[in-house]
Amino acid sequence: MNASSLTSILIWLPIAGAILIWILPLSRYATGSLALLFSLAEVGFWIEQAARFDFTRSGLQMEERATWFGDLHVSYHVGVYGFSMWLVGLTVVAMAACTGYGFWVGRDRSRAYFGLMLLLTGATVGVFVAQDLLVFYAFFEAMLIPLYVLIGVWGGARRMEATIKFVIYTMAGSLLMLAAIIAYGLKSGTFDLVNGPTSASRWLFLGFMLAFVIKAPLFPFHGWLPDAYREAPPEVSAVLSGVIAKAGLYGMLRIAIAKFPDPTSFYRTAVLALAAAALVYGSLLAFRSTDFRGVVAYSSLAQSGLIALGLFAGTDLGFDGAVLQMVAHGLISTSLFLIAGAVERRTTTGEFRFLGGMARGRPALATLLMTLGVISLAVPGSASFAGEFLILAGVFQRAWWWSAIGAGAIVLAAMYMLRLISAVLHEARGSTVADEALDLRPGELALVVPLVAGLLFLSAWPAGISHHSFFGQSPAASVRSQFK
Repeated sequence: MNASSLTSILIWLPIAGAILIWILPLSRYATGSLALLFSLAEVGFWIEQAARFDFTRSGLQMEERATWFGDLHVSYHVGVYGFSMWLVGLTVVAMAACTGYGFWVGRDRSRAYFGLMLLLTGATVGVFVAQDLLVFYAFFEAMLIPLYVLIGVWGGARRMEATIKFVIYTMAGSLLMLAAIIAYGLKSGTFDLVNGPTSASRWLFLGFMLAFVIKAPLFPFHGWLPDAYREAPPEVSAVLSGVIAKAGLYGMLRIAIAKFPDPTSFYRTAVLALAAAALVYGSLLAFRSTDFRGVVAYSSLAQSGLIALGLFAGTDLGFDGAVLQMVAHGLISTSLFLIAGAVERRTTTGEFRFLGGMARGRPALATLLMTLGVISLAVPGSASFAGEFLILAGVFQRAWWWSAIGAGAIVLAAMYMLRLISAVLHEARGSTVADEALDLRPGELALVVPLVAGLLFLSAWPAGISHHSFFGQSPAASVRSQFK
């Protein structure tokens, strides 16, 4: 198999699987099994891609290009950098776990559901590997379609309100980004991200950034987040937090920072202020939240702010820490939302006042939640500690006070995570927690344990992503290679 074809396979294999599932009149079990098979095949192809990727060489690799619109110089151009390959890996692993969760709980209208999950997988991978602005936009918008249906059909009681709010926010940013793409492409004569020139236009920079800060999200563009994360099915909330939010942060890195260096410098302080506000505000809301999903949702807002701090610090340490933290937080939030779903299935609620005492008789649940909590606390030796330390060191090189704000917010993160663990596991047993409520079953463990194992590996060896000593090139070097 040609190594360059792996990139396209990772995009189109799940999309082909979605079409196949929609066409074949299979039973619910057969449909779920086929979707899970495609998801696991995605993971296998990504492992093959990672094995063939040359981490000692900078620049784009495994690229494919074919003319799409000749008159506009638009091409189907895809490929991976070192940092984007890790985000593709996060996508396929997290989506496989979430697809497996849908199979485990037995989602109704299975052909529609699993087809949409596979379509979302292909579209998200497309965002991380697209090297043409119009191709990037096509995949960026394609993510919205399955999310709209997944929340609106399989969500909770207020799902329509959450869906409409999510679509309005997202479409507002996307339309401005489309205008910025058209203006950039016509002015530069190409839509290609690799060979296209940098731009000094502050208006175009803002057009792109608005779409990305909504998707990430950052304060104050997070209005869609509380309802969407609470009303979506647990596995869809996991996708939103663990993967989709990273698409917005990736857009900041791949397009806003790389293609608009002068506007990035001009607006650096403003973006760092928004990132710091998201970090502090999200941490405070997470601490005050009264339910499991609310804590995880607002902590995602805070983590997006922390990662944006690292990105816009503009230092090598900041870039390295941001990429590591994107992967680590993606695995953490995906795992926590899946565990939140397991708790809700056993107790019918995620409200803390009705929970408590779930550690007794449920060792698997307690062990996994405690492990994720410890990693989320960023204790020394954890993947989160490595990512957050690099980000704070990188932003300290820009100005010490940004690092001080970040350090203060990380203390709040420890407080809200300890509160979550205590409320679910160790306080007096709530009215909805029955003695006979089961521990995590083997099927649920098969979904969450690999994610936690990945976090433990990154905790033992964060240099696997963050430093050149493992693969020969740090994410920062890979990031710098795209600046033209």
